[in-house]
Amino acid sequence: MADLLPRLKPLPIKERLSALFVERCQLDVLDGAFVAVDVTGIRTHIPVGGVACLMLEPGVRVSHAACKLAAEVGTLLVWVGEAGVRLYSAGQPGGARADRLLYQAKLALDDDARLKVVREMYRRRFGEEPPQRRSVDQLRGIEGARVRALYKQLAEQYGVKWHGRNYDHKDWDAADAVNRCLSAANHCLYGVVEAAVLAAGYAPAIGFIHSGKPLSFVYDIADIYKFETVVPVAFAVASKFTGGNDERTVRQHCRDMFRRTKLLERIIPDIEDILAVGGLEVPNVKGVVEAAIPEEKGLGDAGHRA
Repeated sequence: MADLLPRLKPLPIKERLSALFVERCQLDVLDGAFVAVDVTGIRTHIPVGGVACLMLEPGVRVSHAACKLAAEVGTLLVWVGEAGVRLYSAGQPGGARADRLLYQAKLALDDDARLKVVREMYRRRFGEEPPQRRSVDQLRGIEGARVRALYKQLAEQYGVKWHGRNYDHKDWDAADAVNRCLSAANHCLYGVVEAAVLAAGYAPAIGFIHSGKPLSFVYDIADIYKFETVVPVAFAVASKFTGGNDERTVRQHCRDMFRRTKLLERIIPDIEDILAVGGLEVPNVKGVVEAAIPEEKGLGDAGHRA
């Protein structure tokens, strides 16, 4: 009977739900379906192939079969802390393609190309050309000042008291409402962007503005959309702070925002266009021995396994 069923094929990232948060359950594959089983034994079906990333909060246990199925359909599993903050680990669904990984590294190691990419990121983020004759470090400093001004402007717009971006992930409850909302919103965006970066075949760690972090490139790309999408959502929720589960409200509003802005349709094409500004060609990998058993061509994105 199993042979009569069609093989699972990954959907392109642009056609998926952005993110789904799961907590206090067992993720497993039962009767061929990806399900969340709660303590009472109730099964909730999750259409895992139609989700870009699953955010796994405390209390989640994942079976080997569930991890295997998530990898087959190209869904990123992300282990996060309570309320979706503090990323602990991520299961890579496909991994970087050699040609795109080399291309990304070549751009990052070439000073002129890297500066061109950084300037393009600045232009897209702020909607204007960056100052001329500035280094990457100088542009990073200018960007920081612009971001602080934007936070202050949004705080005034939404009537929120603002004392700066400051929180201790080890003492989550000590942070004020707006900082908790911002952290929850940012992690929603980071998960979605990381899933897109991997689907496109690039490496999350090779950044251009950010560097030295496992998600440097994710932060670079996420920053382009942050003030267009999740940051206003966080301030809007914080302005109506109820003292309840406001982080959950933030996540729900972020998903709605991703859908309205069609973010998943934009990320991969934007990455390609941004890197192309560097002016370097994709390296032609020569002398590669083909695999003994050729891989099938999947329906997913370039970084997904067939």
